[in-house]
Amino acid sequence: MIALLQRVIKASVEIEGKKVSEIGRGIVVFIGIEKEDAEKDAQYLANKIVNLRIFEDKNGKMNLSVKDVGGEIMVVSEFTLAGDCKKGNRPSFDRAMPPEEAETIYRYFVDALKKRGIPVKEGVFRSYMHVSLVNEGPVTFILKAV
Repeated sequence: MIALLQRVIKASVEIEGKKVSEIGRGIVVFIGIEKEDAEKDAQYLANKIVNLRIFEDKNGKMNLSVKDVGGEIMVVSEFTLAGDCKKGNRPSFDRAMPPEEAETIYRYFVDALKKRGIPVKEGVFRSYMHVSLVNEGPVTFILKAV
């Protein structure tokens, strides 16, 4: 699993011109699920994301988690994170898990975040979305399940 995190002051998802989800301060997680990924990978990333200290404390040091600041998380499925651009000019998505299987892992990941007590909103799995966000910092991290 690959997660691209962006610390935001606000974010929203629109589908066909209708807002389907939005958050205030928190983290947007773009999640890509690869063929070998399993529930243990979703658990690992959920725990890491909730506890990652990427928000500033009163001294301006990244020392607080999304939990500590009372933030929210928005999860957006993004199979393109599993894309391989090494050969040629067209990405290969051979590493991406088929969508029917990936949705099960995706749901498990979202539930794992919710069980950690953080308000979680979502995009819509397998939908063409317009994601708007205001990245605070900018602060962006890439995490990979081990």
